[in-house]
Amino acid sequence: MADEPADDAWADALNESKSAAGAGTDDAWGDSDDTAHAASFADLSGTTGPGQSGSQNLDFLLDVPLEVTVELGRTHMIINNMLQLTQGSVVELDKAAGEPVEIFVNNKLLGKGEVIVVNERFGVRITEIISQADRIKNMG
Repeated sequence: MADEPADDAWADALNESKSAAGAGTDDAWGDSDDTAHAASFADLSGTTGPGQSGSQNLDFLLDVPLEVTVELGRTHMIINNMLQLTQGSVVELDKAAGEPVEIFVNNKLLGKGEVIVVNERFGVRITEIISQADRIKNMG
């Protein structure tokens, strides 16, 4: 058999390590048994019944709160200009009116949208969701 030379090499290495450590002493795990034991693992297939899509496994995540942020735009200014801001001052942003706003979930870009007003409250209509590959890339 082709495995016999490899088995002999392992046996030689085991014997060599035992002779270096002292004959008859236990190995590092406290047992002197030279036989290998197969690892046993619980069967994970079939944890969901037939017809279930595995959504039960994710149900516990549905109540996790997320922070959603809509960014209208950004600007840079020096401290002196910031200290001169008063009520009624206008801060110019880097986006034009009507340009899509960015939607972040937990500070990670999710997509883009447009600002809307519903019952005198601001909202955002999602117009674009970035691809799953781009979302994974932005996670790091």
